[in-house]
Amino acid sequence: MSSEPQTSSTIFHDLDQYVAMPRLGGLALSPDGTRLVTTVSTITKAGTGYATALWGLDPRGEQSAYRITRSAKGEAGAAFSSTGTLYFTSARPDPEADEDTPEAALWEIPAGGGEARVVLSRPGGVGQVLCAHDADVTVVVASQLPGATDEKTHAAIHKARKDGGVQAILHDGYPVRHWDADLGPSAPQLFVAEPAADETPKRPTTTDHVAPLQLRRVSEGVGARMRDGAPVVSPDGTFALVSLTVPEARGDQRSQLVRIDLATGEQTVLCDEPDHEFYGALISPDSTRAVIVVDRKSTPEQAPAPQLHVLDLASSELSPLAADWDRWASPAAWLPDGQNVLVIADDNGRSPIFSIEVATGAVRQVTTDDSAYSEVVVAPDGTTAYAVRSSYLFPAEVVSIALGTGEATPLPGPVERPEIPGRLEDVETTAADGTRVRGWLALPEGEGPHPLLLWIHGGPLGSWNAWTWRWNPWLLTAQGYAVLMPDPALSTGYGRDFIQRGWGSWGKAPYEDLMSITDHVVARDDIDETRTAAMGGSFGGYMANWVAGHTDRFKAIVTHASLWALDQFGPTTDASFFWQREMTREMGEANSPHLSVDKIVTPVLVIHGDKDYRVPIGEGLRLWYELLAHSGRPAADDGSTVHRFLYFPNENHWILTPQHAKIWYQVVSGFLTEHVLGSDAPELPVELGRSAPTDKQLRAAAAAEAEDEATGAN
Repeated sequence: MSSEPQTSSTIFHDLDQYVAMPRLGGLALSPDGTRLVTTVSTITKAGTGYATALWGLDPRGEQSAYRITRSAKGEAGAAFSSTGTLYFTSARPDPEADEDTPEAALWEIPAGGGEARVVLSRPGGVGQVLCAHDADVTVVVASQLPGATDEKTHAAIHKARKDGGVQAILHDGYPVRHWDADLGPSAPQLFVAEPAADETPKRPTTTDHVAPLQLRRVSEGVGARMRDGAPVVSPDGTFALVSLTVPEARGDQRSQLVRIDLATGEQTVLCDEPDHEFYGALISPDSTRAVIVVDRKSTPEQAPAPQLHVLDLASSELSPLAADWDRWASPAAWLPDGQNVLVIADDNGRSPIFSIEVATGAVRQVTTDDSAYSEVVVAPDGTTAYAVRSSYLFPAEVVSIALGTGEATPLPGPVERPEIPGRLEDVETTAADGTRVRGWLALPEGEGPHPLLLWIHGGPLGSWNAWTWRWNPWLLTAQGYAVLMPDPALSTGYGRDFIQRGWGSWGKAPYEDLMSITDHVVARDDIDETRTAAMGGSFGGYMANWVAGHTDRFKAIVTHASLWALDQFGPTTDASFFWQREMTREMGEANSPHLSVDKIVTPVLVIHGDKDYRVPIGEGLRLWYELLAHSGRPAADDGSTVHRFLYFPNENHWILTPQHAKIWYQVVSGFLTEHVLGSDAPELPVELGRSAPTDKQLRAAAAAEAEDEATGAN
C-alpha cells in the first residue's frame, strides 16, 4: 500500500521482480590481463534460493559479457593459475563419475577453453582456491577431521562418522559457533594441490588427459586455528601468509601472522604481540614484502585502531605505512612496479580506492565518485585496475579504472542497472557537542510531505555506503516513504575520534547523533514529522530498542536480529571474546535496552532468525516476552497486543532466501502502513497462514498441480 500515488513502475514496486533480480559479486583477472571473470547469482526455478554462475567480461569493454558455466548447483570461487587455467568450485555432478557427491569439488577450464572437468574431489569438499601469480602453484583450503594424518585417513573418519549418524562434537576450546554454522569437528587446513605422482589411467586416454590432483597438507599442527586465517599465496609460489588464532586465558584470543613454506610446510611466526592482531596480508609482486593490518586489541576504554604496516618478509621488520592517515584501510592490490599499493577505506559515506606510495606513505584518492569499491585487481601494465563497485543508486557492477585519473567506466556486464524510484541526497547536521553528523536521504517521487523511516546501520563499526539487497531503501520509497540512513558515532569513514565518541557508551553519542539528524531532516518541508518510524538490524536493532525505550517520537519501531539484554548477549554470542573487550559489566548495565522496557509505548515489530549465532535467538525471545509482560504497552487482558514477532526458524543473522525476503518486506510494510500511515494493515501473505488464499492464488496452485501431474512430478 502506498502513502502517495506513484507515477512509475520498477522492480521495487514488485517484490517478485525484486527478489528475482540477478546479483553480481567477485572478480578474478587472468595473469595476462585478457580475461575477467565475475559471479552472478540468479533465483532458482523453485524460487527458494539462488544459484551462482561464472561470467566472462571483456577488460577492453568492447564485447558483451558471456556465461561460462551453467548448473543447478552453481559455481563459485573463480581463480586463474599462472598458466591461464580457470579453477572454480562446484557441487554439480561430475559427468565422468560413477555417482554424485554433495560436496564441492575443484573444477578447471583449460586456458585454451573447452569443457570444465573435475580435478579434485574429496569427502568434506573443497573450499577456497588460491593460485600463485608467477608460478604454476595451486593451493586450496579444505576441512580435515581431527585425527586424520592424510587424505586417506580423513576419508575413513568421515565415512565412519557419516555411517554412524554421529553429529556430536566434543570441544576443548573456544569458539564453538560462527555466524550460522556449528564449528567442528573438522577444521580448515592449507593444502598444495599437485598432480598425483603415481597416477596411471585405468584405460586408454585422449591427448587432453590430465592427471587428477592430490592434496599435500602444509599446515601440520595448526588444528582449528586457521578458521579466520585468510591465507594468501606469494606471487612466486614459494610460501603463504596466514593469520592464525592464538588461544588465550579466559576464552580470549588474538591473531598472529605466520609464514608457511609450501615446499616443506615449515612454519615461521613473523608477527605476534600479546595486545595486537595481525591480518589482511597482501604480498608484493617480488614476494619480498607484505602490506598488513596491525590492530591493537580493543578495551572497554579504547576502540580498535587498525594501522597499515609494511612487513619485510626476510627480517620480519614492521614499518608503519601512512601513519598519519586517519582512516580504517584494507589492502586491495599492489601495482606491478611494487612502489604503490591500492587500498580501500570508508570515507564520508563512500568507500573509495586510494593509492599509497610505499616509500613515503603519501596517500592519493583514486576514485572520486559516490560509490563503494571492492574486489580490486590490476592489469599487468599497472595503468588500469578493475573492481566491483556499487552505491545506493545502483547494485554491484564491474568497472575499469584509469589509475592516473580515477575515471571509472562500467564494463558491459551480465546485469543491467535497475531504474530507481526516487532520488538520493547527502544530508548533514551538527550534534550537540559540535560534531558533524551526515547520512543519505532516499526520497520518493512527488513533492511530499513524505513519511520518514530512520534506518540505523549495524556493525556498529560500519557505514551506509554500499548497495544492499537486504535493507534496500528503494522498496520503501516506492511506497512513498523517505528513508534516512545516517552514520552516527561509531561509524567508520570519519576518523578514529568519531568512533571513540561512542565506544563503550552506545546509548549516548550514537543515540544523540541519530536524534540530531532526524530533527534536522523532519524540519524539511518535504518530510512529515507526524509520520515517522525507526528501524535497524543487529547493532541497528540494538539502537532501535534503545530508541524505543528513550523516546516516543516514532509511530513504530522495527528491530531485526537485535541485542536486547547485554548481560545475556555477551556470553552467548559466537564471539564473546570480542564483546568482553567492548564493555565492562557496569558499561553493559548502563547501556542495556532491556532496563528501559517499562518506558516502551511505541508498537514494536521484533524479527529474528533461529540460526542467528551472532545475536542468538534468546535476545529476540526475551525481548518479545518482556514487551508483552513489562513494556509500557503490555498485552491486554485477552492477550492481544500491538507488538508483533516475525520468526524465521531456518534463517540466520540476515534473511537470505528469496521467499523469506519477500515475507520480511511484506510484514514490515504492513506494520508501517498500520502504525505510521494510520491505514488498515494490508492482508498478510497467505504463506504465513494468517489469511485465506485469494482466487488468483488458488487458480495458480491448481495450475501448478496440473502441470506436475502432466510431467509426472511428485
